[in-house]
Amino acid sequence: MKTLRPLLLIACALALGACDRLPIPDPNKVAAQKELDAKAIGGACRHAGRALEDCYNLNPKASKAAIFAGWREMNDYMTQNKIEVVLPTVPTPAVATKKVKGSKAAEHDTSDEEAPAKDAHGSAHEGRNPALTAG
Repeated sequence: MKTLRPLLLIACALALGACDRLPIPDPNKVAAQKELDAKAIGGACRHAGRALEDCYNLNPKASKAAIFAGWREMNDYMTQNKIEVVLPTVPTPAVATKKVKGSKAAEHDTSDEEAPAKDAHGSAHEGRNPALTAG
C-alpha cells in the first residue's frame, strides 16, 4: 500500500503534464492567433493598396484595432523601404458574384462603359496611391 501511493502520484503528475497535448483549445492562444491574423490582414490590405475602411468591410469579424496596427506597420515599412503598392488581381467578392450571375445580366450591364479610364496597372487613380487618398 505504501508503494502504491507514490506510484499513483507519479502517474497523475505525468498525466497532468501532458494536458497541453489534449485537443482542448486554450482561450489565450486562440485570442492571440486572432490578433495576429487581424494584423496580417491589415498588412496585406496596405500592401494591396486598400483603404482601411475597405479592409474593415471585407473582414467584419476581425478586430479593427489589430487591422489598423497591421496596416500602419506595413505602411511604415513600405514608406521606409520605398515599396510600391501591389494592386490585387483577384476581384473583390462583390465583383466575383456579379460575374457569376447569368450571362444575360452581364450582357446588359453598362457599368464598364461609364467607368473612369485606367492606367497601365489597371488602376483608375491616376498614379495616386488609393490607400492614402480620400477619393
